[in-house]
Amino acid sequence: MSDSVRTPVDFWFDPLCPWAWITSRWLLEVEKERPITPRWHVMSLAVLNEGRDELPEEYRKRLAETGWGPVRVCTAAALEHGEQVLGPLYTALGTRFHNEGKPRERATIEEALTDVGLPTALANVIESADYDDALRKSHDDGIGRVGLEVGTPVISVEGTSFFGPVVTPIPRGAAAARLWDGVLLVANTDGFFEIKRSRTRKPAFD
Repeated sequence: MSDSVRTPVDFWFDPLCPWAWITSRWLLEVEKERPITPRWHVMSLAVLNEGRDELPEEYRKRLAETGWGPVRVCTAAALEHGEQVLGPLYTALGTRFHNEGKPRERATIEEALTDVGLPTALANVIESADYDDALRKSHDDGIGRVGLEVGTPVISVEGTSFFGPVVTPIPRGAAAARLWDGVLLVANTDGFFEIKRSRTRKPAFD
């Protein structure tokens, strides 16, 4: 099916978030079952949580140490090589961070860049703010559609935007399509805002 008859679905992600990773893999399953085309964009948990002193110290420290590098590299890659590289690069990073449990450090990021044919020199921006204005612009575009009370991922389709869904394990095949249909049904209901329950499972990536 050509892209001209497929519906674009915009997806904002931070490569560090395991729940966004699962949702992104679900969206790729939906792509096999429904006429959609994902379009990938960067948002940042480090940006989202700036100035939130109520966050646990360990989480704030982790964001400060590892939260900026991956999103900066993704932003630089998109600006220097085109937004079409974001999907493959996200897959390469997420597979290493989540499925393989590799450290969120320069060596892992360079592996991912090499895997998708991008120059490892892009990792030089890990400690640089050169692309932060563009990163914040992309982040604000996504989070501005749903509000500051949520995080990553953000999905926007045909004028309707929402956070999530948060789900584990990854729905596959017909189950992925059913969830997609249900999410669109509630998201497009006028005045609908939230369904939520406490998480009782850790993220599963298989």
